[in-house]
Amino acid sequence: MTPKICVIDDDTIYQFTTKKIISNAGIKEEVLIFSDAENALEFFNTESENRDKLPDIIFLDINMPFMDGWQFLDAFAKIVPRFPKSIEVFLVSSSVDEADTDRAAKIPLISGYIFKPFTKEKLWESLSRIQS
Repeated sequence: MTPKICVIDDDTIYQFTTKKIISNAGIKEEVLIFSDAENALEFFNTESENRDKLPDIIFLDINMPFMDGWQFLDAFAKIVPRFPKSIEVFLVSSSVDEADTDRAAKIPLISGYIFKPFTKEKLWESLSRIQS
């Protein structure tokens, strides 16, 4: 299975490096990139019942302007029941604030918390959850 990946992060350098890491890992599937959570949420609302368009995994930044990762998750949780497949959500952040990791651990929708920098090893570790 080739996983479909979604990256939601406002940092264009992070977007570029993450896309490169995914490509270098041999994943040929299209990678969905969103620079803000609002556009990503609009996509998920529009495509909520389209299995082929939905990703298998989301790498979500916490700290973004306008709508942060936490706000995205609140809104995302409301549309998840409409999805025809499960989607793994990983928070990705440079924050080492224990409050963030504790908060993430209490949200069942979150599959894991990844500290930046994002690496090929962290990518494979995350993907192993959807392939098992």
